[in-house]
Amino acid sequence: MAGLLQDIELFGQDIPLLEDIRKKGRNAFVLPTVKNEAWRYTKLHALKADDFEILPRDLEIKDSTKEGCQCRINCALDLPFETHQLHFYNGKFVPVHPVLPSGIKVMTLLEALVTGAFLEKSVDFAEHPFAALNAAYLEEGLFICVKKNTILEKPLMIVNHTDCGGQNILCNTRNVIMLEEGAKVELLEYYRYSGEPKSRYFNNIVNEIYLNPAAELNHYKFQNEAFKAVHIALNLVHVKGGGFYKSFCLQKGADLGRNETKVLLEEENAKAEIDAAYVMNGWATLDIETNVEHLSPRTHSSQLVKGVVGGEARGVFQGKIHIAKHAVETTGYQLHKAMLLSDTAEIDVKPELRIYADNVKCSHGAACGELDKEQLFYMRSRGISKEEAEKILIDAYLQEAINRIDNPFIKEWMAAHV
Repeated sequence: MAGLLQDIELFGQDIPLLEDIRKKGRNAFVLPTVKNEAWRYTKLHALKADDFEILPRDLEIKDSTKEGCQCRINCALDLPFETHQLHFYNGKFVPVHPVLPSGIKVMTLLEALVTGAFLEKSVDFAEHPFAALNAAYLEEGLFICVKKNTILEKPLMIVNHTDCGGQNILCNTRNVIMLEEGAKVELLEYYRYSGEPKSRYFNNIVNEIYLNPAAELNHYKFQNEAFKAVHIALNLVHVKGGGFYKSFCLQKGADLGRNETKVLLEEENAKAEIDAAYVMNGWATLDIETNVEHLSPRTHSSQLVKGVVGGEARGVFQGKIHIAKHAVETTGYQLHKAMLLSDTAEIDVKPELRIYADNVKCSHGAACGELDKEQLFYMRSRGISKEEAEKILIDAYLQEAINRIDNPFIKEWMAAHV
């Protein structure tokens, strides 16, 4: 093996466009260290190993709903609500998906690049080193385009199944989601593991999202990887005038989990609401990174992140709000709260405001505490076990963030998996 950068055969090596993107990614990738401010609290020791494998695309995966299918995954994931489901298995797209309503087009990212449906946009590899690694292996991902004024009645769901069978696999997925003017969509990402509990693997995800004027995207994510896995994801979002990006991320699994969201509010009345919750124990590190850039007047953003950390685990929140020079009459709010369940748990928080305009309203805050001992004593005196009482209090603590989910069915599903 050769660590994270390997000389392997990829599809389309004879296509100059693809090879140019991959070459730029390979040349730019450097594993960040604690000297990099954005990675100061998140140690990457697990990624210094040289035993990661990139699986070839030789999986014959059929529609599990058809008679006689010997598929290793169930493409029809059973959920308490209806969705349009798209599936990846060990980082490879499953080429079977439901009939989608008119107004939405789904194709592989390579198909979109080769046919010209999507022209590769620049991502700052110096700022986002794992986007460079992702580009070095550009092969897997989806291009989703929602036409003007289309309203999707059911959520579009991307399910990422991992069952690496003892192999330490490296998966790189890049999705591009484009909403034309006035389109409204709910997108749900679900990362689930069903193999050996001690398997070690690395999911490296990049989502590029483009919201045209008055488009609205509700973006939900549930990260529930294996407890020795690494999950690093970047959401890079561009919002035009009157557009609204609303997201909620629940991080629960992985030994190292990082969800980074950068939103560019590019025109007047663009809005973003970025909320999250994380729960971990053991020795895990879960990291939430946000960066909202207000680039035009009368743009609006809010952030609420709540975490629960036990054992010797570490929670990290680094949040930025940047108000550009001419972005007057802008509002930006940010709040992080965390609960520590043990003396050895750790929370690192770095809120940041950069304001270069007058006539704006901005605030940020952070708070940290522990379980209320009086409430715990009261519940135990009523015959509730310590474990159940703690769970009730934790659930109630996180409910403030979970209540920011608009869809009642997704809200209930997320709350049930805390």
